[in-house]
Amino acid sequence: MNQQYDITKIRNFSIIAHIDHGKSTLADRILEFTGTVKNRMNKERMLDTLELEQERGITIKLQTARMLYKYSGDNYNFTNNNPYILNLVDTPGHVDFSYEVSRSLAASEGAILLVDATQGIQAQTFTTVYKALEYNLKIIPVLNKIDLPSINIESVIKTMVNVFGFKYEEIIKTSGKTGEGVEELLNRIIEEIPQPKKDNNIFSRSLIYDSFYDEYKGVVALIKQVDGEINKNSRLQMFATKTKVIPIEIGTLNPNMIETEAIKTGEIGYIATGLKDIKLIHVGDTVCLENECNDKTLEALPDYKPPKPMVYAGLFPLESNEYQTFKDSLEKLALNDAALSCTKQYSPALGSGFSCGFLGLLHMEITQERLEREFDIDLITTSPSVEYLMELNITDLSKIPVLNQINFDSDGFYHIHSSSEFPNQSFIKRILEPWVRLEIITPEKYIGQIIEMTQRHRGIFKNMSYLSHELFNGDKHVTITNEIPTAEVISGFFDKMKSISQGYASMDYEFLEHRDSEIVKVGILVNYENVEALSFLSHISNAEEKGKALVSKLVGLIPRQQIPIPIQATISSKVIARETIKAYRKDVLAKMSGGDITRKIKLLEKQKKGKKKLKAKMIGNIRIPQDVFVKALKMD
Repeated sequence: MNQQYDITKIRNFSIIAHIDHGKSTLADRILEFTGTVKNRMNKERMLDTLELEQERGITIKLQTARMLYKYSGDNYNFTNNNPYILNLVDTPGHVDFSYEVSRSLAASEGAILLVDATQGIQAQTFTTVYKALEYNLKIIPVLNKIDLPSINIESVIKTMVNVFGFKYEEIIKTSGKTGEGVEELLNRIIEEIPQPKKDNNIFSRSLIYDSFYDEYKGVVALIKQVDGEINKNSRLQMFATKTKVIPIEIGTLNPNMIETEAIKTGEIGYIATGLKDIKLIHVGDTVCLENECNDKTLEALPDYKPPKPMVYAGLFPLESNEYQTFKDSLEKLALNDAALSCTKQYSPALGSGFSCGFLGLLHMEITQERLEREFDIDLITTSPSVEYLMELNITDLSKIPVLNQINFDSDGFYHIHSSSEFPNQSFIKRILEPWVRLEIITPEKYIGQIIEMTQRHRGIFKNMSYLSHELFNGDKHVTITNEIPTAEVISGFFDKMKSISQGYASMDYEFLEHRDSEIVKVGILVNYENVEALSFLSHISNAEEKGKALVSKLVGLIPRQQIPIPIQATISSKVIARETIKAYRKDVLAKMSGGDITRKIKLLEKQKKGKKKLKAKMIGNIRIPQDVFVKALKMD
């Protein structure tokens, strides 16, 4: 792997695509073609290192691989016979992990835009292209899966030309399965993607674009060396956090960690810091030499925009004695996931836990599964919610102690994430809920059903445009743009859209703003006592429907008692739904062998009085088993 350093022979690039367009499979063929991975080491989706990634067939975490490739172009002038260094930064494709994509692009000079020949342009394709253009990257268009039958290659290429303005001849046709077109793609990467910029900066600066925790090497920071160089004896310092580091190892990834003597301008590598405190390394921070970091003329590299969580939920360990283990595990996971935000939370029913912000429902689901699998922790996850902004009509906050721990911004709004933070409705002046711009790409024949479904979810239709007038798979494709509350998007919207369109529609969304809304708290009462862990926030238009659904669900979950147990859903003091769990009935007349009817009446009256006394004692004293919360809070 050792070779003479030549920045003109370095190419840093990412592969961007909609989910399931064959990005990871194509990356496998590139690794094979360049000889980076030996045949005996081959497995499918080599850059998907997490067990969940292999199982689900999706990329969750960005990965980096350094490859050496001997280019033999006839008309290309190269300086020596050393091979080119190709640094591939693999990216996720799902909308929930778009933040990972932006970090990959920040470490690249070019991007391969991958489009599935069987599916054509999808919603996330637009988003990734716009992100690449924001970073001023050279985009190489690629049409993938050309080996599959029943595809209309010419139609998809015309759509790519019409929508993005590519030239017909510059679109490369590849197959991630067979390896067709991979050599042409590698040659185009070398010919068209520019080498890293080399400024005449007197300082050494590295950009941290990702990080992870290694049991033996501590916090490992993945970096792009923007200026100067670092070596294994360098004394380093983080520009923002001022953390000082003496590396225990530096090197490159291919995709395994390979130790090297130095990392020079334009190269991508890693720094094993040996640090055990994960909070000391921030993604987006600038690494500089310790003796240069305090120089007033040194400027930090442009930082990433902090990710904005779209979904919030509470995570609690099933067993209270596992709280410390859960806390440590969540902190380690947060290092691998810069988009995950967590704050401590306590629930009388569920105990100590964390309120976490996620980029979407899949992000939430993946986080929970990783905690359970990688750290062997059983969790309870509360119903997902969004961030509401609340303005009060009173100034005396002593009447609302619940707001003491809640974020308060300079505009006078409290940031509410759960029903437990919601005060009495009479104290609220107004509430704002988040809205997103939602783009749906669908075949023409499903337009009416999708627009109708969007309107049922309080969506506002904005416009519609045809991707291309060419037929694709027997139908024209259109883009439908809507504005819709975030809470509606996270409540089964994606599954309904896929069902209506028979799997052909795709969607992408981005945050717009907070707007005035009628949000209410739906309280759940079990035997007349409020159970905060089961309460939730909802728009007034569908609060009753959701309340009835949860009450009906609880009837089948909470164990029967000796007395009837009423379960109610309320808004303020108004009951909007009620069900009753029937009581066990003991037949006190079973042992009677005869006698007067008055004797039977006396026994029944005695039983009635006993149940009345028991009912009075049990009001508010119903013990709800832990598994009831697990099943009740589980999303259908």
